[in-house]
Amino acid sequence: MRITALVLQMVIRLLAVVQVVVGLLFWSGNAFSYIPVHMLLGILLVLCLWIVAILAWRAGAPLGMVGAAVVWGLLTVWLGLTQAELLPGDLHWLIRVLHLLVGIGAVGLAEALGVRIKRRVLSPAAA
Repeated sequence: MRITALVLQMVIRLLAVVQVVVGLLFWSGNAFSYIPVHMLLGILLVLCLWIVAILAWRAGAPLGMVGAAVVWGLLTVWLGLTQAELLPGDLHWLIRVLHLLVGIGAVGLAEALGVRIKRRVLSPAAA
């Protein structure tokens, strides 16, 4: 379980860096042809978050935290898929910033769940 969680965390971190770089390219008015790739990688990131949440649940993480990861993942996917239609016009930058923050929050939740998994697996009580 611990190795799986570590691999998933590394994948999530890598995906997060790629997503932010590609997102910045979009903000600068470039690379719009990569939007489908960005969306696919975002969905993959959320799937990894959910797998980490399941592992954390099995490791004894608080159910509220696991539930928050599931709901946050749904919010992340929904916002990513619908953001083009939300608040069009001059204030759309607010949706872009919200999208960035929600994505970073998903990564943060995955990190927090990973810490819970490591604590549980490495604790003497778990052995």
